[in-house]
Amino acid sequence: MGAPLTVPRRLLSIAEFHRIGEAGVLGEGDRIELVEGEMIEMAPIGSRHLAKVNRLARLLSVAVGEHAIVSVQNPIALPPHNEPQPDIALLKPRLDDYESALPTTDDILLVVEVADTTLNYDRDAKLPIYARHGIVEVWLVDIIDQKLTVHREPGPKGYSRLLTPERGDTISPILCGNATIQLSELWR
Repeated sequence: MGAPLTVPRRLLSIAEFHRIGEAGVLGEGDRIELVEGEMIEMAPIGSRHLAKVNRLARLLSVAVGEHAIVSVQNPIALPPHNEPQPDIALLKPRLDDYESALPTTDDILLVVEVADTTLNYDRDAKLPIYARHGIVEVWLVDIIDQKLTVHREPGPKGYSRLLTPERGDTISPILCGNATIQLSELWR
């Protein structure tokens, strides 16, 4: 048996991905993100996923007030080949609310991925990208097991610090230390 077949791939840049969208190839309702230069169709959003995202967005909005923007299911730019759409991103406030450009690593205070059917993809494909781009903190919310994993200290090989707070704990994003969330509110 020979070596596995490898086929050269043509990876898209963020600019090329946007040109495809501007050309009308992708419709408004298409849920596509750019991951490692490939267009990835995102999983449909079920009611449990929607509820957790809404609840966490509400809790974070109250916690951060005017000190951050809670961006829900919007893209972030991680050049040259990544434009993921995390479930929630806490962003530094900006006067134009990011009208002039998508948020990049320097703008991001926290990324949250909420997973039911996508846990392996979020953990094994997206989190390493966030770490390589220096996203300081990512929360991975596992709906099935009702567990939150906090990923901190990013590096080229992933996050070196993982925390698994208990259901009744209070947590704060490291870059928004005054903003606290009661996990019992998330899991109710």
